[in-house]
Amino acid sequence: MDGSGISGDRFRVLLGQLNPVMGDLAGNAAKARAAWDEGRARGVDLVALPEMFLTGYQPQDLIRKQAFVLDAAEHLDRLMAECADGPALAIGAPYVDGVRLHNAYHVLHGGQVISRSLKHFLPNFNVFDEVRVFNRGGVEGPWTIGNHGPRIGNPVCEDAWYPDVTETMAECGAEVFIVPNGSPYFRDKFEIRLNQMVSRVVETGLPLVYLNMVGGQDDQVFDGGSFVLDRHGALMMQFPVFEEHLGEVVFERREDGWHPLKGEMAVLPGSLEQDYRVMVLALRDYLGKTGFSKVLLGLSGGVDSALVAAIAVDALGPENVRCVMLPSEYTSAASLEDAARAAALLGVRLDEVSIEGARAAVEEALAPLFEGRAADITEENIQSRLRGLMLMAQSNKFGEMLLTTGNKSEVAVGYATIYGDMSGGYNPIKDLYKTRVFEICRWRNANWRDWMKGPEGEAVPVAIIDKPPSAELRADQKDEDSLPPYEVLDGILKMLVDEEKSVADCVAAGYDREVVKKVEHLLYISEYKRFQSAPGARLSPRAFWLDRRYPIVNRWRDPSG
Repeated sequence: MDGSGISGDRFRVLLGQLNPVMGDLAGNAAKARAAWDEGRARGVDLVALPEMFLTGYQPQDLIRKQAFVLDAAEHLDRLMAECADGPALAIGAPYVDGVRLHNAYHVLHGGQVISRSLKHFLPNFNVFDEVRVFNRGGVEGPWTIGNHGPRIGNPVCEDAWYPDVTETMAECGAEVFIVPNGSPYFRDKFEIRLNQMVSRVVETGLPLVYLNMVGGQDDQVFDGGSFVLDRHGALMMQFPVFEEHLGEVVFERREDGWHPLKGEMAVLPGSLEQDYRVMVLALRDYLGKTGFSKVLLGLSGGVDSALVAAIAVDALGPENVRCVMLPSEYTSAASLEDAARAAALLGVRLDEVSIEGARAAVEEALAPLFEGRAADITEENIQSRLRGLMLMAQSNKFGEMLLTTGNKSEVAVGYATIYGDMSGGYNPIKDLYKTRVFEICRWRNANWRDWMKGPEGEAVPVAIIDKPPSAELRADQKDEDSLPPYEVLDGILKMLVDEEKSVADCVAAGYDREVVKKVEHLLYISEYKRFQSAPGARLSPRAFWLDRRYPIVNRWRDPSG
């Protein structure tokens, strides 16, 4: 073993799959220091953390504020000094090269920066807009510690999705890749990541570490799931998803190069469980990182609010969730019973505030102006807006964040009242189509995990899942009075929204043209509502907000089909 502490035959890396808080430079630096302390206690050679860990990711336009970048640089310098005597520390943080700002990955050792990799390929699609805030860096060569460790290349996140960077690093002598990431979740993304990284390994013949961030940031959840591949593309280590995790990988030098030894292999959960956990983690982190500890929501007796209540309880515990029933003359006895049953199953407090008196007062005040006009959607929306008013008043009074409960199907076609049931600070099911709402409810009723803070067993009453959905804003109202059946609506929306298909494509798939054109019209005219809606957990590659950005004023309609 030489003076660096590295064995000639072994190189040990502690991987920190950790959860930073956006802008909490001191807190993130402390978390990095704690990981480094753990690595020093274990006697490892390198402690590696994810992309932009010091600031949090994605910083968006916050990173354009000079004072923020300077503050980050000061915290990085302190870490460099504090972590001088022990293993190297690799950490993502911004870097200014003259006047050019970069997404950089710094390797600190012995009180110096021994390597700095600048992100070369800046993603500018889906939720990413890095071209707006960062400058493209050149491809850096590999680095090493002492005389016997492997030569390590650090392609930063997107850089590893293309062969150019890894092949250049390999040509410059890299023997191992450690790829720091801030890669957010969307459904079934793990296999996409894995296939891409296997391609880089096959192209270069070098082992690869994929180190991902974990935790919620606004609408995005970084799902972790870090892994290690050997030089043949075989999976040697797999970290759990959605959990902070410190894991050690050992590289062994043999005649043909460096090889990672077999390590822990976490089992990846199925798609429904991953979606549900994303919604739980997104809400838990959004509340915790914004300083809230309690939530409330309107519990209508419908499936959407019942699912949001279950998510909130699993995220925060029943003692931190309060539900409110706001009945009107159109609220059925069955809905009152179902809401009470849902609250009882979850163990949450259920309050009741009638909107009848307030509704009568509003209608009386408006009567002189509305005289001679028949009742229509106006009166229905008054009810919804009164509920929003009363829930927001309670949120203000008690310091509880109000959760809104519209699913993606409703958000897409505007089947929600702005300043009414759209009122709230966060929407856990914003990217969950109605048909999948039912699937998730059934999954939660049949499954319980130790990361859930709610009770085992039935969480959403079966009676709620099975009954026809209704807004109950007029007598005998059903959702299908205004919308196609959800199986049809969701099928069309998946094509128009998630796949950007044409009307002709939808018709060719078997959907009625008039129905498709109605859905398309509702989709476009509802853009202004989505522009003002609460953030919510991203589950798909085409979630409303950053993934799909459309103009509010838009007269174009698809002439095909």
